[in-house]
Amino acid sequence: MQPEGSENEQLPSSFTIEEWRGSSGTKLSRTAILTATSSSLAFTRFGTRWGQIWSSILGAFVPEGFPSSVTPDYVPFQIWDTLQGLSTYIRAMLSTQALLSAIGVGETTATVIGATFQWFLRDFTGMLGGILFTFYQGSNLDSNAKMWRLVADFMNDLGMLMDLLSPLFPSAFILIVCLGSISRSFTGVASGATRAALTQHFALERNAADISAKEGSQETLATMTGMVIGMLLAHITRGHALAIWVSFLSLTMFHLYANYKAVQCLSLTTLNCERSSILLKHFLGTGEVLTPQQVSKMEHILPFWASWRRLTNTKLLYEHVQLGAKASSLRHSEILELYKSAKSDFKLAQYLLLEKKDNIVIFVHKHATNIDSLMAFFHALLLLSLREEIKHGLTDSHKWMDEHYPIFISKLQSGGWSTERLLSPSIVWRAHWDYASVEKKLKQPYLLRPEAKKQ
Repeated sequence: MQPEGSENEQLPSSFTIEEWRGSSGTKLSRTAILTATSSSLAFTRFGTRWGQIWSSILGAFVPEGFPSSVTPDYVPFQIWDTLQGLSTYIRAMLSTQALLSAIGVGETTATVIGATFQWFLRDFTGMLGGILFTFYQGSNLDSNAKMWRLVADFMNDLGMLMDLLSPLFPSAFILIVCLGSISRSFTGVASGATRAALTQHFALERNAADISAKEGSQETLATMTGMVIGMLLAHITRGHALAIWVSFLSLTMFHLYANYKAVQCLSLTTLNCERSSILLKHFLGTGEVLTPQQVSKMEHILPFWASWRRLTNTKLLYEHVQLGAKASSLRHSEILELYKSAKSDFKLAQYLLLEKKDNIVIFVHKHATNIDSLMAFFHALLLLSLREEIKHGLTDSHKWMDEHYPIFISKLQSGGWSTERLLSPSIVWRAHWDYASVEKKLKQPYLLRPEAKKQ
């Protein structure tokens, strides 16, 4: 028995359904077409079976929706990062072989308890070194992720070199392997922290977890390949010290080069101290904002650059800014100067600026937000840039901030820059000021009350 009203329904001449594959709407591929008529079904498949298998394999190593789900610098960075990782695992086999030989593996005179104690001491010092490094630099790693990425891999190279040297100095064996373990512990902390920052940078579709998972797959594949090649190389060079050292040093040079190229590929959109300085200087001269790709070619990423500039007593513009100064270090005359600023130019601001010789000191209010800290830093950079050209630098810089700073920030956002916060060393010292009855308090030692608080 037919349903009521079915007699008036007409069957279509054909009905077509298309099958598409892809998790992102911007990256879909058609895989099949099904066409149905009242008496038949036609099925058309696109692509080969091998192509589908390859797509499935590739899906284990690249994020869903690739390449539209990641930034353009993801592919070149991952290529160089995989190559440097591969060289690391090959060298690890050589250094591990030397370390085991020095401990006494294969020697009849070696004892299990002696080897165990030496290995324990090596791991213990490494863990302790990691904790100390985290205490000293842990909160500052994301402010200069590119430089710390290079530092991490350099310290790893140094740790492997220590392992390879250990058999040559039996009397200092424990000291050498412990220093190598400490060096590698720095690598673990710095590399992990910078990797988290880079993963957030690559994630265009809030897919940081997927990118991190696929990064793990890529690293596992590189590890397996490196172990096989490393075992083969260790077998070939066994007993030939010159061949071992030539192989190790050649791979180390390639590792450093690959790391530099990987970091050089990155075009980070976050604002740290140096990138902020480059952007403001260009905007003051042209009225335009540089792109992240342009700024990445101008910023310094080599860790030795900072040390060299300290030796030559050369400072970049942003290095003349102290963000988050201690109020207890102020003199009476400086407090009076800050009072005048707080009553006039900075009446509504959440920060105060103070000129000290060639530097600008920023006192951050205890209720200041990340956006306030970013504004304070740009204001200090502006004052440094203009004070040689303008007689009344502080007043005129405040006028510029009122008129041009919103335009500057708007152009930064339009250019793809993240303006939510400034990536800088943690602001530990903050302050609170009160000028309502300052005339009655001038004889008191402080108008600013220091408060230790992390941003």
